[in-house]
Amino acid sequence: MRVGFGFDAHALVVGRPLILAGVAVPFERGLAGFSDADVATHAVVDALLGAAGLGDCGTHFPAGDNRYAGADSVALLRRSVELVRHAGLRICNVDCTIVAEAPPLAEYVERMRQTLAAAMQLDVSLVSVKAKRTEGLGFTGEGKGMAAYSAACLQEEASR
Repeated sequence: MRVGFGFDAHALVVGRPLILAGVAVPFERGLAGFSDADVATHAVVDALLGAAGLGDCGTHFPAGDNRYAGADSVALLRRSVELVRHAGLRICNVDCTIVAEAPPLAEYVERMRQTLAAAMQLDVSLVSVKAKRTEGLGFTGEGKGMAAYSAACLQEEASR
């Protein structure tokens, strides 16, 4: 078994859509970043790549590389899953926590789980997404940005 941990954070800004775990969430601000700035998906990518010993999101999809300008993070997740599988590993489960004071995310969590599960070709029961608030504490609590944490468990394929 291999376990990976992922983290990402981005500032909230006016004029960008808010995309979390591949789901567009209506809000007056979105996340600043080179790609679509989807903190949840980026954290999942980092957890998967970390568990596989393959680096992180920035290693494979560097900011500043025009191929990834405005990139759909779910497409980057699909590519990361290919890398994990090519390394002879299968995904056992993924857990992701989104930290945001606003907007309320509860009504989007199930769609987020489904989107991530589909991108990883997993049963949705193997993917968890949670939304948490920090009750006004830190940059997320002050509404300046959002963060996400993720853990992934991988297992070597039996044929190796």
